[in-house]
Amino acid sequence: MGKPTGFLEHVRELPRRRPVEERRHDYLEVYEEMPRDKLRTQASRCMDCGIPFCHQGCPLGNLIPDWNDLVYRDRWRDALERLHATNNFPEFTGRLCPAPCESACVLGINDTPVTIKQVEQSIIDHAWREGWILPEPAAEKTGKRVAIIGSGPAGLAAAQQLARVGHAVTVFERADRVGGLLRYGIPDFKLERSQLDRRLAQLEAEGVVFRTNAEIGRGIGVDVIRSQSDAVLLATGASRARDLEVPGRELRGVHLAMPYLEQQNRVLAGESIPEAQRLDARGKRVIILGGGDTGADCLGTALRQGAREVLQLELLDRPPEARGDADPWPQWPNLYRVSAAHEEGGERIYSVLTTHLSGENGSLARLHGAQVSWARDARGRMAPRPVPGTEFVEDCELLLLAMGFVGPEKSPLLAALGVELDLRGNVRGDERFATNVPGVFVAGDAKRGASLIVWAIAEGRAAAREIDLQLMGSTELPVV
Repeated sequence: MGKPTGFLEHVRELPRRRPVEERRHDYLEVYEEMPRDKLRTQASRCMDCGIPFCHQGCPLGNLIPDWNDLVYRDRWRDALERLHATNNFPEFTGRLCPAPCESACVLGINDTPVTIKQVEQSIIDHAWREGWILPEPAAEKTGKRVAIIGSGPAGLAAAQQLARVGHAVTVFERADRVGGLLRYGIPDFKLERSQLDRRLAQLEAEGVVFRTNAEIGRGIGVDVIRSQSDAVLLATGASRARDLEVPGRELRGVHLAMPYLEQQNRVLAGESIPEAQRLDARGKRVIILGGGDTGADCLGTALRQGAREVLQLELLDRPPEARGDADPWPQWPNLYRVSAAHEEGGERIYSVLTTHLSGENGSLARLHGAQVSWARDARGRMAPRPVPGTEFVEDCELLLLAMGFVGPEKSPLLAALGVELDLRGNVRGDERFATNVPGVFVAGDAKRGASLIVWAIAEGRAAAREIDLQLMGSTELPVV
C-alpha cells in the first residue's frame, strides 16, 4: 500500500450530511462532497492486510485495495479503470449499497473500517466531472439478438456487458420510463435521477435499445419475443410486497410502500397526479410498518411532504449497538443504524405487532397493536408472541407497509414462458443462470429474491457472461 501506516495515523471520517432543516425542504442528495485531500487520507487507511476480506464481502469482487491505493497516490484515472473492471455502475452502489465490504474490512476487527463506499463514489463522481466516461460500443456485431425483460440494475448491467461484445440488445420495461426501482423505488434524496439518466444515455450510445410501456405477456406476446431473440434474460425483480393480513386492511389510507414512493418520484419528475389519487403525508400522523431501507425511504419522504408526526414500527427487537456472538467478523452484522432519514425526525418503536386497524366511514383512524417477545415455536423457529397487558392504540391517518418483498410478481409472463419456480416463489436458475426453458435465463432479484443492488449488478454481469458463452461458444466477458 502507498502508506502502510495510514491506518495507525488516521481515524475513519465520513462525508458531512447537509443540515437537517435544509434538506428536509428539498429532495436533493443528502451528503456533501468530501474534499480530495480528506479522501486521500481515508484511502490511506487501507491496510496491507495480506488477505483482503473486503473482496469476499463484496458480491462483485471489487478490487478495493487497488483503487484505495491509487486514490492515495492521486492516480484517479487508473482508479476508475480498476473500479469499472468489476462494476458497471459504481455511482449507484456508492450511494445505495449498505457496504458489506466495510463489514468485512480487516481493519474492522478491532477498529473502524476503511470508508470503502465513499472512496468508490468519489472516484466515479470525479470521473464524470472530468469527462472520462464515454460510450464503449462494440467494434464488431455478432448478429445475435438478446431480449432483456426488466430495466433494473441486473437488467442494465447485463445489457451493457452483452452490447459491448457485439450482441443486439433490447431491454423491455413495462413502466413508462427505464430504470426499474432505480427510477421509481429510490427517493431522489438518495439517488438523483441525473445519475441514472446519464448512464442510460451511455448504454443507448453503445447500442442498447430500450422499449418502455412494454409488458411481456400482456401487451407483447412471449412467443413474439422468443421468436425474435436468440436468448432471453428475465431481470424482472422481486416486487411482490409482503402485505398486512389483519382486520381493517381494506380501509382507505393503508398503502404499500412502493406505490407511495413511486408516486412521489413521478411528482418530482413533473407528472401531475389527480388530487383524489395523491398519497400525501402533509399534516397527517403517519405510521410506517417495517424498519428496513424501504421504511427509511418512506420516513424521509413523509417528512419532506410535511407529515405532522411519523412513527416507524418494527416487529423485531431493537438491534445491538455492536457485534454480538451471532455476528462475528467478517459477516454482515445486525446492528442498530441511524440513516439520514432517521436523523431527520420520526420515532422508532421495536418489538411490536399490529393486531388490527380501525376507522370511521371507511377511512383509517387507528392502529391497534401489542408488544411481543420472541421465542422458539414447536418447529424450533423464532416467532413473536404478544405480551398480555401491553396492548396499545395509535392514531393514524396514513399507514405505509414497508415489510419487505416475497418474490417476483405472479405475472402472465412467467406462466407463458413455463419457467419453474423454487420453493420461495423465485424463478429457478442453475449455476449458469439458465432456467428450465432453453434459451431463457434469469438474474437478480427474480432469481435470488429481494436483495442488495450490488448482488443485482453482479448477477446481471454473470448472466451476461453465460449468455455470451452459449451464443458464441466462448466469451471474453470476465468471471464475476
